[in-house]
Formats: sequence, structure tokens, C-alpha cells
Amino acid sequence: MKTLRLILGDQLNYKHSWYNQKDVNVIYFMAEMRQETDYVKHHIQKIVAFFKSMRSFCDWLKNEGHTVVYYTLDTENNQQNLIKNIQQLIEEHNIEKFEYQLPDEYRLDEQLKTFCEKISIDTQVYDTEHFLTSRADFAEFFKGKKQMVMEYFYRDMRKKYTIMMVNDTDPEGGKWNFDQSNRKKWKGSPQIPREKRVKNSVKEIHKMIVAAEIKTIGTIDVENFHWPTNRRDCLKVLDYFCEKLLINFGDYQDAMHTDEKFLFHSRLSFAMNSKMLHPKEVIEKVISHWRTHKDDIDISQVEGFVRQILGWREYMRGMYWKEMPNYRTLNTLKNSNSLPTFFWTGKTKMNCLKHAITQSLNEAYAHHIQRLMIIGNFALLTQMDPDEVDEWYLGIYIDAIEWVELTNTRGMSQFADGGLVATKPYVSSGSYINKMSNYCSNCVYKISKKETEDACPFNSLYWNFLDEKREHFKDNQRMNMMMSLLDKMEKSKLEALKDRAQKIIANLEDY
Repeated sequence: MKTLRLILGDQLNYKHSWYNQKDVNVIYFMAEMRQETDYVKHHIQKIVAFFKSMRSFCDWLKNEGHTVVYYTLDTENNQQNLIKNIQQLIEEHNIEKFEYQLPDEYRLDEQLKTFCEKISIDTQVYDTEHFLTSRADFAEFFKGKKQMVMEYFYRDMRKKYTIMMVNDTDPEGGKWNFDQSNRKKWKGSPQIPREKRVKNSVKEIHKMIVAAEIKTIGTIDVENFHWPTNRRDCLKVLDYFCEKLLINFGDYQDAMHTDEKFLFHSRLSFAMNSKMLHPKEVIEKVISHWRTHKDDIDISQVEGFVRQILGWREYMRGMYWKEMPNYRTLNTLKNSNSLPTFFWTGKTKMNCLKHAITQSLNEAYAHHIQRLMIIGNFALLTQMDPDEVDEWYLGIYIDAIEWVELTNTRGMSQFADGGLVATKPYVSSGSYINKMSNYCSNCVYKISKKETEDACPFNSLYWNFLDEKREHFKDNQRMNMMMSLLDKMEKSKLEALKDRAQKIIANLEDY
């Protein structure tokens, strides 16, 4: 039976069972398409990285002896639409069966399901063999429970996969979570070892994208493209993290600094979200390295990393499939303001935002605290429309695929889901930013001031937000202390803070 197998751009799993056997009757199909470049305005590095990785994967498949049809963006018969391309190949090659792996984005899942219902040939769907949970496991785990809490899900995953466990019930180190140890401010030491980064030329791919007039954001160095775009290079990045960065990862995972963009972060998210690396192999490699270097590496460094992958990553995917498609429309706080233009330029006087946004534009990457407590915090405090915030986050980050971006942005960052992901909104005044970074020391605004023209905007925006949204938080136990402080605040002081905040919101481009 002549079979056509589809491989999507984020399904680059070199270890998938599909490839264990060669079959002359199987044709693999991959395509660079306007459908995928145009549904949101992406960072140029993101598009280049996916295209380069897809081409590397195609080359590997061919070297392994498989038959591959690959459409570059400028292939003459590329219809620029997934379904049209598949239909064309079915007719052209007299295909009798169509197979695909489960997509990780709802829109593609629906597109392919609808297509398979309409065609007359046989179809079959396979798992991507990547995640440690199925789409349905999350909903089943929380069935009948009043609240979904990541910590319980994470503990269950540790037990299920026997990861960092003494026995069936007890975690290594005597604690499940070492989060309290993961909040140090980096002040120039310990030193961060220099990485011998991957350097690829992506000149031709970039030229093709420009010629196609695809609208993108951000910058790129086409002669020294540093993101790993094949499994070999992804493994090199993993080795560098284990050997050089893991020793200090946990301590400084929430830290930010003007002189160091990446600090001790692994930057493995693109490698995993494109499926070139499997989460379990990443976890096992990190734990194995720790076990042979226990005299130097504390368990808190390792547990914080494992929690992000085994806990948070799987948790967010489970939430996505449980709550879609309604989740993408949630706006519990009814925020509706538009993003200021500095989200696309980085040109703002607020030093923390300038650094976090400029880094995002230059690198297609920022770590989770820059995304959550700088950019996301500001967007929520200024009550930005979550649709616009979602679109920005989905476009700008190289690792942003909707299943992971939507739940992290609309849920954790913007609290638009009303608390499904996070039990409280992740908002703060400037004091948290000052505590975790050196951004405030060189800012034109003063972290110590609240209502004056030179006061840090986060300070007044924070109290204004709590006051304007008090109805949403009055029954939230985790907000009790802050709401109590708000209630006790002198009326004149609150009014001054609100006046300052509302002036900022009305004139964002000036700040």
C-alpha cells in the first residue's frame, strides 16, 4: 500500500519508531509554507531555525534511506497550504493511505482531522513519541479535584518515572521542591564559562524569506546563526549545560543582569519543542551528570531544572489540551489596552523593559523571569489585551509553539484564565525587579519613589492594578495580605498612586 506520511516542522524526532524500518512504499512529506509563516508575525530567527532544522532532518532521513518529498518555501508547486499540498501529493503519487503524527497545536489538529474525515483513502494517526504524558492524562489526573495544582502533578510524575526518588514515596534530598534555594541575585560571580556556540550560515534561507516578503520581527546574523538545527548540535548544547552551567543553574535561574543575557540557562527549549531532543533524555543526562559530580553540584541546582521539564512543561501541555479551544478566548480581567510600539523596538526609558525586550528582538529568546516578571508583569499591570500579548509572545520567541506559549502567557503571565494555571496573578512593584537584577541601578526612574514623575512606573501601576481589579481578588486567599494592605492605605496616597499610574497607561509611548 503506497503511503504518504506527514512530518510537521515541530516533529523532528530522530528517534521516532517510524524510521526504524525503510519501506519503498512510504513517502515522507515536509514543507515550508506561508500557512505557517503568516498566521502570526514571527521572529526572523524563529522561521530560519525551523526551516534550517527541517532541512537538516530531511537530509538525515534521506541518508537513512527513506524517500522524502520536501517543499522549500519557493518550490514551484508548493501550494503554501498544508491540505492543498497533501491533496496534490496524494493524486500525484497515487497514494492509498495517509498517516500523520498528532499535532501539538489545536488549529493543525482540527485542520488534519477535518481533512481525514473528507478523503476516501485510509488514514492513521500516530503519537509523536515525545511527551511523557498523553493529551488526556492531565484531565484524568485532576478529575474530581477542586483545583489543578502543578506541585501535585509534578510529584506524581516523579513517582511515575522514578526520577530522583529514594523509594516509591520519598524524594531524594528529603524535599520535593527546592524553589526557595533558586532565588539568588547574580552580582558578577560566579563566572559564566564562555560557550563555543554553533555558527551556521543561513544566508540562502534568509534571502528566500526576504524575497517572499514574509513579515517578520527581530534581527539575525545570517553568517553566524547560533541556534542548534540538528540533533548533533542540540546534544552539544546539552553537554555544555551539564558541564559548565548546571553547577549554578538553580541558584540563579530567576536572576537578571545587564551584562549577561543567558546566565546559567540551558537554552534547550527550541531543541525540545522541535523534538530534536526528548525531555526524558535531557532529564536523564542532567541527573547522570549530577550523580557523578555530587561533591560539586547541589541537588537544588538539578531539581529546579527537572521541575521545569518534568513538571511545568508537561503540566502546561496538559492544560492546553484540556481547555482548548475555549482557552484562547479567555479574558477574565477584561483587559483591552493595546501594546505600545516599544514592544517592537525596545525603545523605552524603563531599563528593565528595554533590556528584556531588546534581548528578545536580538536573540528570539529571554528566560522565564524576563518573560514573566518584566514583560508579562508590565503588560498585566497596564491591562493589555491578552489577544495582543499572546500574539507578541507567540511570534517573538524561538521556542513559542501555541501549546506552551498560550498557557504560559494567557494563563500564568496575564491571569486571563481566572486562575486555572496560577493561583494568583504574577504581578509586582519595582522592588522584585530590583531584588533579582541590576536593571534598576541605571534606570532614569527611581525604584525608591512611588508617585513622583521620576518614580519607577511599576510602583504605582502595581497598586492601581490591585485597586481596579479588587473584585476579582477579594476571595483569593493568596492575595489576602496585599488586598489588606491596599484597604489600609491612606486614601490620598492611593489616589496619588492611581493618578500616576493612569497617566502612565494613557501615555505609554513617553515612558
